[in-house]
Amino acid sequence: MELLFDTLSQTIAAYIWPLFRIASMLMVMVVFGANTTPTRVRLLFAMAITFAIAPVLPPMDKVELFGFSAVFITAQQILIGTAMGFVTLMLMQTFVLTGQIIGMQTSLGFASMVDPGSGQQTPVVGNFFLLLATLIFLAVDGHLLMIRMLVASFETIPIGNQGIDISSYRALAEWGSYMFGAALTMSLSAIIALLLVNLSFGVMTRAAPQLNIFAIGFPVTMVGGLLILWLTLTPIMAHFDEVWRTAQLLLCDMLHLQCSKDAVL
Repeated sequence: MELLFDTLSQTIAAYIWPLFRIASMLMVMVVFGANTTPTRVRLLFAMAITFAIAPVLPPMDKVELFGFSAVFITAQQILIGTAMGFVTLMLMQTFVLTGQIIGMQTSLGFASMVDPGSGQQTPVVGNFFLLLATLIFLAVDGHLLMIRMLVASFETIPIGNQGIDISSYRALAEWGSYMFGAALTMSLSAIIALLLVNLSFGVMTRAAPQLNIFAIGFPVTMVGGLLILWLTLTPIMAHFDEVWRTAQLLLCDMLHLQCSKDAVL
């Protein structure tokens, strides 16, 4: 009877702990972790991936399923999955910040709508960049690459008390500065163009003070902002490739994966 209980516990552990890592990543990851994705769909998808990969995972150490050490193992799996999903979330927020910066500079930031991912009020331009980046992420099979990295992480970071290094968490926190820097880089051309527009209005005001600059400046700035926004969309694919490559390198460093120079497995 005791042998049967041990066998049953090990069988359950072989499925339940990978499920925690997979479900944690899907809970935070873009598209799957959005509020628009039903929780049942996310859970069924996590269970399907678990049942598909659990039989081929490396054998884990024998740990009592209901012991105190099982709590630490569960916490490690949740942290690993959450960290992986958080990288993709920061990737999308880079483009949201870009849209918000451009929207505030072009006076288009007054228009706002509910973000379908977070449920918060955000500028329409930011939502537009978010939807565009999400479509590009799905078009380049970013979600499939994340699943491949997740499966490969069980080889480099097997299920146990050992998880992601402290230095990797520090690199994840420091990547936030890269997110703001990349957003500023993408919106820098629009900022400079709008600065020139505002300077030209300043020269017009000094040359002809009788002109009502507030009456003509606001609509001209909005029309110019729409044109600048259209021109900003041309290099967005190159910006996405650069930010996504950096995100992959961060994931490879966190998970101790052997990645090429282009950060693709």
